[in-house]
Amino acid sequence: MNAPDTLLTLEDLTVSYRARPVLRGLSLSIRRGEQWAVLGPNGAGKTTLARILTGELGHYSGTVGRPDALARRGIAYVCFERARALVDRDRKLDVSEFSADARDPGTRVKDLLPATAARERWVELLGLEPILERGLRYLSTGELRKALLASAVLQRPGLLILDSPLDGLDAESQRRLHAALDALLASDQPVLLLARDPADLPGGISHVLLLDQGRATTIGPRDAVLAAPETSALMLPPLPPLGDLPPPAPGAPRAPQDAPLIALRDVAVRFDDTAVLAGVHWTFDHGQHCAIAGPNGCGKSTLLGLITGDNHKAYGQDVTLFGRRRGSGESVWDIKRHFGQVDTQLQLTFARGMSVVEVVTSGFFDSIGLYDDWGDGQRALAEAWLKALALDELASARFDDLSFGLQRMVLLARAMVKGPQVLVLDEPTLGLDAWHRRLLLRAVDHVAAGSDSQLLFVSHSAGDRPACINQRVDFIPGDGAFTIAVTNRPG
Repeated sequence: MNAPDTLLTLEDLTVSYRARPVLRGLSLSIRRGEQWAVLGPNGAGKTTLARILTGELGHYSGTVGRPDALARRGIAYVCFERARALVDRDRKLDVSEFSADARDPGTRVKDLLPATAARERWVELLGLEPILERGLRYLSTGELRKALLASAVLQRPGLLILDSPLDGLDAESQRRLHAALDALLASDQPVLLLARDPADLPGGISHVLLLDQGRATTIGPRDAVLAAPETSALMLPPLPPLGDLPPPAPGAPRAPQDAPLIALRDVAVRFDDTAVLAGVHWTFDHGQHCAIAGPNGCGKSTLLGLITGDNHKAYGQDVTLFGRRRGSGESVWDIKRHFGQVDTQLQLTFARGMSVVEVVTSGFFDSIGLYDDWGDGQRALAEAWLKALALDELASARFDDLSFGLQRMVLLARAMVKGPQVLVLDEPTLGLDAWHRRLLLRAVDHVAAGSDSQLLFVSHSAGDRPACINQRVDFIPGDGAFTIAVTNRPG
């Protein structure tokens, strides 16, 4: 039986997935007034624990004790995957593309926020006023995270689970969210924070559970857990050695050496009555590796879409890709042959059950899944890229069995297997713990030094960039829309 001041108890909680333990004998008691964090690297079992607590995952052994108050008010869970699911749902319900004069904003930010006495305060705390009328699918990653956090807080759940809430936020949004989390943790709202990095723990966290491969290695008051030797040993183990890069795939497309890879001149983008970009001039040339930076909602994804063929607003404008003017008869697939891409949405899209080597081989065909016949030469090149990135022991493993961080590394191999002229990395460190960030950034520098692929590295964080960067594109606010400033450094 739970004591009167107990909020939640877990006893000997054990979960296996295809005979592989995910949680192992986990026990925990959370009392009212305590604010807990579950800390652990990618693959530790944090998300599995959250899915059990919310009732999404029911196949486990052990007991979960929820007092009546918690059962009555429920548990809210704010995470990236649920945010994307809301956006995807809105896209499926949007019929405006079938009518020239139709406009469907879908679910707006204000529609998510219950009309409670605290609504105005949380709108101000999180800086949501400018986006209240905007549809969810028109929000940046950071804006969407803030909107969902406000929605969950205003519902006053019995327990609020926050999964890496600072991910994908620019510096100003992080500052706002830190202040909001401080206010939240100081209130009577019970919070369970899932984190991959000790630096992400707000000051209001009182207790920490350190999780490693499903086991609780250390548990107790915050300062004691963070000072424990096993905490630093778990979070930052040594990096594995990398291998030699294979040669480019036969027939990999290459642009003329006497023309820039990308050239935009006075490009502007509007959506309905909203100006997004204006006066964009940018040349990206052979030998350059570019970091693209800017606040949430500034238009970074819009710019990428213009050059990768995903945004039709490039037509009729002065956009030249790989020596060819957009709209001169090229297909989207002609453009995409030049690009390899890594981003979180791609990672969440892959079908369950594919092996790692199959995922890498799908990069030859730019497909989500493997539907074409693949030859021995393609498999050999896929295996060579896995070896180069120290992933060769995972070749036959299932992609969905890997940790989030290792999946991201596999997608880097997939992006490079066809020998792209340009490697696009869109917030590649999003969702990664400190060790996997180091692993990925080192691998990206390895690719830049040992191949003829050029990098476009999109990140809101100045600290998460590879050393090879020799060009910067910074988004700056202009007259009603963002423009860019380009800085070149000899490299």
